[in-house]
Amino acid sequence: MTLVPTATPRASVTAPTAPLSVDRSVLIRAIELQNQGHDAAAEQLLLHFLNQCPADPVALYSIAVIWLRRQDNAAALDLLERVVQSAVPFAPLWFAHATALVNAGRREEALQSYQRAIDLQPTFADAWINSGVLLRDLQQHVAALTRFQQVLALQPDNVVALSNAATLMAEFKRGEDAIALLERLVQLAPQHDYALGMLCHEKLQSCDWRGFDALSRQVIDGVHAGWRSSKSLGLMAISDSAEAHQRCARLFAQQRYPIHPAPLWTGQRYRHDRIRVAYVSPDLREHPVGHLMAGIFERHDRGRFETIGVSLGVDDGSRLRERMTRAFDQFLDARQMTSAQIAAWLREREVDIVIDLAGYTADSRADIFTRRPAPVQVNFLGYPGTMGLSCMDYILADRHVIPPEHWRFYDEQVVYLPDAYLPPASNLQIADHAPSRADCGLPPTGMVFCSFNHDYKILPAVFAVWMRLLQQVPGSVLWLMSRSERSQRNLRASAQAAGIDPDRLVFAQRVPRVEDHLARYRVADLFLDTHPYNAHSTAADALLAGLPVLTCSGQSFPSRVAGSLLQAAGLPELVTHTVADYEQLALALARDPARLAALKARLAERHRDSALFDVDAFTRHLEAAYLAMWRQSQLGGARDALSAPAAAAAASA
Repeated sequence: MTLVPTATPRASVTAPTAPLSVDRSVLIRAIELQNQGHDAAAEQLLLHFLNQCPADPVALYSIAVIWLRRQDNAAALDLLERVVQSAVPFAPLWFAHATALVNAGRREEALQSYQRAIDLQPTFADAWINSGVLLRDLQQHVAALTRFQQVLALQPDNVVALSNAATLMAEFKRGEDAIALLERLVQLAPQHDYALGMLCHEKLQSCDWRGFDALSRQVIDGVHAGWRSSKSLGLMAISDSAEAHQRCARLFAQQRYPIHPAPLWTGQRYRHDRIRVAYVSPDLREHPVGHLMAGIFERHDRGRFETIGVSLGVDDGSRLRERMTRAFDQFLDARQMTSAQIAAWLREREVDIVIDLAGYTADSRADIFTRRPAPVQVNFLGYPGTMGLSCMDYILADRHVIPPEHWRFYDEQVVYLPDAYLPPASNLQIADHAPSRADCGLPPTGMVFCSFNHDYKILPAVFAVWMRLLQQVPGSVLWLMSRSERSQRNLRASAQAAGIDPDRLVFAQRVPRVEDHLARYRVADLFLDTHPYNAHSTAADALLAGLPVLTCSGQSFPSRVAGSLLQAAGLPELVTHTVADYEQLALALARDPARLAALKARLAERHRDSALFDVDAFTRHLEAAYLAMWRQSQLGGARDALSAPAAAAAASA
């Protein structure tokens, strides 16, 4: 999740302090114009005033603010560096200096200037907040939270501090604290950016469904009304509308990621022996995206492609991280770099195609791409929808997750891969020894319905279906993987309210090795998918382990992923299109063990030749799509003429 700083330094409203011999009305008028948004006129007056009074802190601050807002960071920083060397005791100047240092990537120095502003003015809420955001970016989460809490001690109703503190509480898995902060935020400012959506999402994380219908409706209606009621991932959990997802992404992009006015790539044609492809992600580590992409990185045709990995996230020291660092021709650990520095690094290396594997997920950096570092920019895999950004040229998909009638809901050009868009995880081993039912805390007999999805994907309507299945299938249990004791309590309480013994909900415990986790799927009988946000890599894991997945495909990308995987696995009959059909088929399968066994046998047989598990073929199709994109860029446009059918044909070549 992204924390929100206050605005960049704002126009001064402080009374001018110029000597009596100077015409102070000039400064007063300049500040009035600046506060009204007339920066050009204000700048002229301020420069005139500074000729007479060059050390006036208010005038210096005001001119720096104008340059910062104009994104002339170099000029602002040069001015502010000279001013603060005299240790001027004016807190806003130190705050502006810190802002310019952040923009320049000098984050440790920026922290010192924020602290100087706070020392001079202990009640300076903006300095507390922005330094907290910077600390979080530097992976100092506890220190960041302390700063937001300090603001709330000074100003209990500060909505930015409430929002940021709630975000960190959510990251710390302190759901009750996050919900309490968000409820106060919504009470104070019902239309504060993303507050309703954050509250709805955090309650879903705890499976707290009290007031869910009204709250989710408010969130969805807000998006349709054009206000920022939710971030897009939160909306995807409660809405099955690709149109709503696009609206939400556009609102988010317009506010957070405006297109940079000076693109780094301006039409140059590179002449490389190999096409240079860069993958940018915070998840080049032990993470589902890492598992899905590692084999692709290793299998790229080095005769045709030069590959670059740009890691935005932590180095977890895992075996998977080591695999990926070895797989690339170049690997950059960019965690401590600014987005501007990363974009410049990509441009300097004349990257032909840059792939964003994160979208708007945790620790992503969409502002890298708003600077246009490469001729071709692609949205792929980590984020299931449009980013709503004009600078993203393509989105990789398949005909199931984005059918042609949905193209209009994507700001990127849709490029089809011939089978499932989700890569097969390579080198994922399943433990030879499958655990027993007793090992998993399951009863010795009876149907085992399984759903290892995240808690936030479990909505009341789907849970009600599951409870009716337990009611109609004697001896059956529902095997879940809830992440918190609070969500487990809430799920058990909901089961009891539905007339189901809470003990028929069994919660899987974490195991240290992914191999052992995958082996557990073999103990289950049927995977029950969630809707409208499907299982994605989780569904792929289940199918890899030989467990049939029953899904309900809807009208949006995240609600169609499991269906895409089932089509590729050769089990299209497990794709339903209404919740009623989903329930009916689940019950029929539970009552027909022979039919279920036949599905498992088909899945095992198809494992050898299914497109879902062929990493080599997937890599070749992906490279064909890249080649088509590159060729189009050489013709003078990154996206103008490469239609989805043309890309599909290229990918099939």
